[in-house]
Amino acid sequence: MQERVPEDLAFVVDAGGAITAWSDGARRLLGHEPGEIVGRPVDDLLAARLPESTRRHTAEGRRWAGEVALRHRDGNRVVVRLQGTPLLDAKGGRLWLVTGTVPVYPGEHGAPPLWDLTLAQLPVPVAVYDRDARLVGANETMTEVMGRSEEEMKGLTLWEIEPNPPFDTCDRLQREVLRTGEMIFHEEHSKAPGEIRPHAWSMFMSPLKDEAGVVQGMSATVFDTTEQYWARRRLAVLNEASLRIGSTLDVPRTAEEMAEVAVAGGFADFVTVDLLESVARGDEPGPLPTRTPATLRRTAQRSVLEGCPESVVATGDTIGYPVGTLPLRVLAAERGARHRPGDPELLEWLKVSPARARTVTKYMIHSVMMVPLRARGVTLGLVHFMRHRTPDPFSEDDLRLAEDIVARAAVSVDNARRFTRERRTALALQRSLLPERLPELAAMDVAYRYLPSGAGADIGGDWFDVIPLSGARVALVVGDVVGHGIQASATMGRLRTAVRTLADVDLAPDELLTQLDDLVIRLDREEGPEVRGEEEASGQVGATCLYAVYDPVSRRCTMARAGHPPPALVTPDGSVRFMDLPAGPPLGLGGLPFEAAEVQLEENSLLALYTDGLIEAPGHDIEIGISLLRQALGGPAVELEETCEQVLSTLLTGRPADDDVVLMLARTAVLDAGKVRTWQLPPDPAAVARARKMAGEQLAEWNLTEAEFATELIVSELVTNALRYGGAPIELRLIRDSTLICEVSDGSSSAPHLRRARVFDEGGRGLLLVAQLAERWGSRQTATGKTIWAEQDLPTGM
Repeated sequence: MQERVPEDLAFVVDAGGAITAWSDGARRLLGHEPGEIVGRPVDDLLAARLPESTRRHTAEGRRWAGEVALRHRDGNRVVVRLQGTPLLDAKGGRLWLVTGTVPVYPGEHGAPPLWDLTLAQLPVPVAVYDRDARLVGANETMTEVMGRSEEEMKGLTLWEIEPNPPFDTCDRLQREVLRTGEMIFHEEHSKAPGEIRPHAWSMFMSPLKDEAGVVQGMSATVFDTTEQYWARRRLAVLNEASLRIGSTLDVPRTAEEMAEVAVAGGFADFVTVDLLESVARGDEPGPLPTRTPATLRRTAQRSVLEGCPESVVATGDTIGYPVGTLPLRVLAAERGARHRPGDPELLEWLKVSPARARTVTKYMIHSVMMVPLRARGVTLGLVHFMRHRTPDPFSEDDLRLAEDIVARAAVSVDNARRFTRERRTALALQRSLLPERLPELAAMDVAYRYLPSGAGADIGGDWFDVIPLSGARVALVVGDVVGHGIQASATMGRLRTAVRTLADVDLAPDELLTQLDDLVIRLDREEGPEVRGEEEASGQVGATCLYAVYDPVSRRCTMARAGHPPPALVTPDGSVRFMDLPAGPPLGLGGLPFEAAEVQLEENSLLALYTDGLIEAPGHDIEIGISLLRQALGGPAVELEETCEQVLSTLLTGRPADDDVVLMLARTAVLDAGKVRTWQLPPDPAAVARARKMAGEQLAEWNLTEAEFATELIVSELVTNALRYGGAPIELRLIRDSTLICEVSDGSSSAPHLRRARVFDEGGRGLLLVAQLAERWGSRQTATGKTIWAEQDLPTGM
């Protein structure tokens, strides 16, 4: 704002630019005592660059008048209208007498006509030009705006008076009015030669016609519409805030959007957003401390200067608000406040940090607003708005606008915080339901990648598992539950548990998927919406699944899928093909069969199992995804971890996926022939003793004599059970893997049951004995009957 100038304001500047005299009016206006200011360079008194016309007149040694921004003793800017009169000292050096501007109106000799007085004293700038667009006259307000006297400007065109933009445009429009005789309305936002800050101007350029209607000249009437201009700018900033803030559910990004809107819209020159530590983490904010310092985190900041040099706290660092300081009082008051650097409260806050005080002085920050970030009755943080390049200080209207912007942003920040917390909870639940570490397997090497969906969507229900089976076999499973969020994760956990349970009873892949399909249908009926009188599935619970079992002894891999993408197979020579498996319906439809397919794999073959989020990544369709996956898997064999990274970088190209992504790679191995021994046994009771003898000899060959006694008992009981209750063909197989496995197969499909034998029972003790001697035991169906197996831990050191 322009200050009221005391009548006796005056000071003298010598030829070297130093102040040599200082009036009492200057002391009252600017606060500097004569002893403090006399002898100092006049540049120390300036708070902004002099207007263009003033600098030009000063360089030419001519009298000047115009607005000047001076620095008050307390650091504030004081804008006054001054005039400078050149003087000469005894040596011919130029001095300047600077005084307050005194308006002079025409008509000193005699009483001027009222019309002339009206034009001269009209509070809006008015100028008249002749037919050649040369100035004929201008009122006092126009001379103040232009920074030149009427005598200096008479006879000149506007471009000759001020040969700088935007006066070239105004000169052209004036000539257009003189040529066409039509009025032109023009708006301009710029700094006039006699002004130190930009203004919004609305100009009416009207033709002046004689009685015959011939254009004899033109008038230019200029209105200062800066307030209306800023009102439109505020409305535009508020509209931009509504459109841009909250485009993502990410707390830091939402804070950045708020800062960007305020700076890009010209509302503030520097904006910082500090959030409570709990809010920055996505947690529920606690009560605001009143008797202890508050710790906030600088979440976002934006400046008109590159790199935010005004900041004394880096983005991501914490900042402390000591007890009783201005920021904490603003947070406690729950409403915004605006301050100038000379305000006692702000000075007290600046004293807390010398670096902050130096920044305010260095960048001439002259206006500050602090606005609490609050949503749903809870304080989330504090936003600072500052100006140093924009000359006008923040007004009450600006404070109301800042509160509106922050209120809108606060809701978005709180939504993002809530989403972050819920997403973290769901992700923790999902990760807790997935394998923490993969088992050590002799059958294959396995590597995997699990990527939850990007921050813009809920997590999905993708899962995977690696399940050791009897006989050194291993099961691989990959699945995808329909939907997103915690419900999908919970369903995924139930399905994964069911798969492990069904795998433990050694169901074939197609039979396992049939059982799993029944489970999904039951879940759907339980969790879907209630329909009176109906028990049909709602279709809200569904999933796809791929289940594969690999036997490292026979190198056979049996697979079945339920609506899941087919696996890729990479042979040792590097060729890639997608396996032609029967598709099968997704889980939860019911009534349709699943089919299994068996393939013989070479040693060091690579199986790639994945979910559809990998091949349906943003930017391409499924066919392109399949092609990219083939490209990423092909070529020379490398480490599985490296292959995983190569696949993800090729298909996802660094962008977050719209859906969860699971990738599991398994490189097959073949169990060494020296670790497997198989015997065919005749259906003769004498085969029991022979089987014990052959098992003992094999353990001796493997240096496992410590396990000989238990193994012979297990072999004896299992072979006896096969002879008594089974039928030919009978086969005994010993496998030395990470455990010692004993398997007896027969031609009967009836499964054994463990039962407690009574005192006088002749049977029922065999399997009980096996269960006591073995770590694990069980049975599985085969193409010709069944296999009963038992596992023992290897002796220590073997």
